[in-house]
Amino acid sequence: MIFGLVTLLSVVHACYVIGAYTDDRALYLSVMFTQPVFYALLATIFTWGVTAVGAAGVFVFRQANQKVLDGMLGFTAGVMIAASFWSLLAPSIALSQHAGILPWIPPLIGFLSGGAFLWIVDKALPHLHLYAPASQKEGVKTRWHKTMLLFLAITLHNIPEGLAIGVAFGAASLATSGATLANAIALAIGIGIQNFPEGFAVSMPFRREGMSRLKSFLYGQASALVEPIAAVIGAAGVLYMQGLLPYALAFAAGAMIYVSVEEIIPESQAHGTDSATIGAMIGFAIMMTLDVAFGV
Repeated sequence: MIFGLVTLLSVVHACYVIGAYTDDRALYLSVMFTQPVFYALLATIFTWGVTAVGAAGVFVFRQANQKVLDGMLGFTAGVMIAASFWSLLAPSIALSQHAGILPWIPPLIGFLSGGAFLWIVDKALPHLHLYAPASQKEGVKTRWHKTMLLFLAITLHNIPEGLAIGVAFGAASLATSGATLANAIALAIGIGIQNFPEGFAVSMPFRREGMSRLKSFLYGQASALVEPIAAVIGAAGVLYMQGLLPYALAFAAGAMIYVSVEEIIPESQAHGTDSATIGAMIGFAIMMTLDVAFGV
């Protein structure tokens, strides 16, 4: 986690120095983005590490207040919703305009495609929402244990996050209008911030199911291991299909919105607490501030 954070900060500094002293696009590309897939991988190693730190809270607390857990999930949803627009849809619209395409067509097609993709995954992947009884499991029928179904549900949360980071770094590597390195880093930092409370919020339910503290931690942190995989796929996909970049950005946004509305928000509101709404507002505000502050 520390290595990933240091690398991100190094990239920020290099971007500032190069931007200040040269307008040479070739130099910009050769110095900063010879390996955008590698940068995306490092960024998601950082976000996974933050998840692990959050999940380690299970060693410290015997139990957590339900309002706190709901607020953490709400915070996660707020960050994802804000990132969907400022880090993904807004660049998609800008890139469409720059390419001379009707600016609403690629975002619309990509957004709905991303939602449809996650809908298919949601219907196919056996999983169980947090706090839901075993009788309400979703996806194909299976005899897997409840803890495995919970793990898969949490893993489903993290697929769009990794995909979004990968697409953002891949887009930034092309040095095109509307998709910048600053946006990609802001997105990685924002998702990293929300992964801390999310890691804690997802490890505690495993503890409630009777698992040991160590197993609860391992399941909690492992749910985010899918992020580096999705990031590599997203970044590589953008590099090999550059013409589809506006669609790819919107695709990641659609996937994040689907997971937020289908999975995270209902889970955060399952106990009818106001803390989930407050958490969502705070998460949205922080991600919006990060993206605007880095992007301007």
